[in-house]
Amino acid sequence: MKYFEFSFQTHPCTETVNDVLAAVLGEAGFESFVESKGGLTAYIQQSLCDETVIKNAIDEFPIPDTEITYTYIEAEDKDWNEEWEKNFFQPIIIGNRCVIHSTFHQDVPKAEYDIVINPQMAFGTGHHETTSLIIEELLDNELNNKSLLDMGCGTSILAILARMRGARPCTAIDIDEWCVRNSIENIGLNHVDDIVVSQGDASSLTGKGPFDVIIANINRNILLNDMKQYVACMHTDSEIYMSGFYVDDIDSIREEAGKNGLTFVHYKEKNRWAEVKFIYKGATENHG
Repeated sequence: MKYFEFSFQTHPCTETVNDVLAAVLGEAGFESFVESKGGLTAYIQQSLCDETVIKNAIDEFPIPDTEITYTYIEAEDKDWNEEWEKNFFQPIIIGNRCVIHSTFHQDVPKAEYDIVINPQMAFGTGHHETTSLIIEELLDNELNNKSLLDMGCGTSILAILARMRGARPCTAIDIDEWCVRNSIENIGLNHVDDIVVSQGDASSLTGKGPFDVIIANINRNILLNDMKQYVACMHTDSEIYMSGFYVDDIDSIREEAGKNGLTFVHYKEKNRWAEVKFIYKGATENHG
């Protein structure tokens, strides 16, 4: 599989700018990211590379007064997944209760929940703040025999942990065919059952549910657009955990949630990334 190696220069070059750039590029088809001097190095399959999409993503970059330039070359032909895993994916422990690692890791710390994944991209390993925030919620809340939806599942790490915590049945959905394949592989690696994986967006939720718990770790715009379709799959007292946005975006998320009968419970934050919990209390009279 052939890749392009893109070198992005960011001005100003800050951790926040590079985090957001990685998120934006992930939506544009990039699979892995490495911090570099002055910006970010990112890799994308040549067959998926659309420079118009990349330029549009940069033009619509959500942090004002940020300048982003790039160059790219054909990446050396090697197993980039293996290369990235060996160099950049290290075992992670969350809440001293959950350890996430790959098959090649040795001397993995013992934890209550041991999750094995073969990641092929930067997100969904548990390292990103949004993933770890939701993992903390899953560890803190009762899930036994609760039906669960992992929307935008990526590697399905969240659905796998939820299943280990007793949630069932679990449904994992992602718009990306690669994520579906990788999810199925990871579910097999962890020897868990009762997780059904499918490809689709929020429109594929028609007829599914109702779910006791919904996880949606995507991004602000998709959450705002699709929230009503999530709510259609909930019953009174269903819970939803949403992440993939910044603390600054909480107000707009709460406003849309309120219009859809969701009651705010709390939010958590890590490095300006946010996660919010809502409970569905029924349709509101005023949807204006």
